[in-house]
Amino acid sequence: MEFFFPDSQDLVDPSFDFITEKRSETRIRQRDDLYAHEIYRRPPYDGMLVSKAIVEGTGAGTGRYTLGQQRRFSVEGVKEFLRMPPGMKVIGDCGAFTYVKESVPPVTVDEVIRFYEDAGFDYGASVDHIIFQYDSDWDYKLPGMERVPEDCIERQALTIELARDFIKTCKKEKVGFEPMGIVQGWSPKSYSRAFSALQKMGYKYIALGGLVPLKSNEIVEILEPISPKLKTDTRLHLFGVSRLDHVKQFAQHGVVSFDSTSPLTQAFKEDKENYYGKDRKYAAIRVPQVDINVKLKNRILSGEVRQGEAFRLERECMEALRLFDKRRFPRADLIELLIEYQSLFGGTRNYAAEYETTLRERPWKECKCNVCQELGINVVIFRGAERNRRRGFHNVYVTHNRLKRIRSRIAVA
Repeated sequence: MEFFFPDSQDLVDPSFDFITEKRSETRIRQRDDLYAHEIYRRPPYDGMLVSKAIVEGTGAGTGRYTLGQQRRFSVEGVKEFLRMPPGMKVIGDCGAFTYVKESVPPVTVDEVIRFYEDAGFDYGASVDHIIFQYDSDWDYKLPGMERVPEDCIERQALTIELARDFIKTCKKEKVGFEPMGIVQGWSPKSYSRAFSALQKMGYKYIALGGLVPLKSNEIVEILEPISPKLKTDTRLHLFGVSRLDHVKQFAQHGVVSFDSTSPLTQAFKEDKENYYGKDRKYAAIRVPQVDINVKLKNRILSGEVRQGEAFRLERECMEALRLFDKRRFPRADLIELLIEYQSLFGGTRNYAAEYETTLRERPWKECKCNVCQELGINVVIFRGAERNRRRGFHNVYVTHNRLKRIRSRIAVA
């Protein structure tokens, strides 16, 4: 089971100073920044996934890459641009999530193949159209039951037709990457039928899409009718799924790889589970920046909060956290200070209990990863992209290490 990490231009600046919170004035984005695989001695994933939509944009949407970065990507190719270590594989896809609201994909099969071929991808996914509606009951035609939405049927038919055109063109042009067919569905049987169609076309690597909102047991029920149909040389990939608790089940059904940004994004999008510890997840310590927090700036402008008081408490919180990391500041006093500062933002959420757990257990002290060793307590401070992304990189590292342990147990079994 391999873990592919999607690229979303998530890098960190090695020149960033965590005390002054300033960076080198000569720093150039991406060129001088570091990817997660450049921070760790061993990459915290087995490969990467790059979406055409992230690089170039798709339809009405814009990509994450600047025009200069797009030109370098085109000239250097995906592996050199991402500075990937030798031997690491990369999957390309269209980024169908960016055009999910459009009636048809705004990219052609020829455009996508050219993108993969020119950039030197190892695997290239067919053009698809995401189906985000799912109901296993739609497999049973019972009186009074709702019919499958027409939009679902049309999207699946279009995805299958595009997959047929994709592999046909790949074979004709003798491309240098392995075609990966994408399956979309709305129920176990619909996924199974689409899978059969793609396997019959000649795909050896088939990915299941539209799984992100589904529960793990629903993903398993999708895999159950598919796995008996798998030929000995057909492999399965799961798009956007990292349910490590179910890896063994997934593997038993023929899944060999998955991709996910969840370990990264949980660092700054989750309410409480931001830092991956050895046995549990912890809440990060929120110390927003006065000068860029919109909610606090509005309260200052309205006269509800004095600006000087806000800056004073912000400085005191940061200094107290640094002293706490050196065991020179009481935990109870630190939590009281943090809650006082957060009260300025007008929110009703109180994180005192979560902070008590994080600060009492000090999980960053137990972690041997480069990020935790270098940052200390900064890795659990919810503040700015440089801290938050590094915490995300730590989460990716923990995820990959856990996956490696699971792989070892599966191999022994």
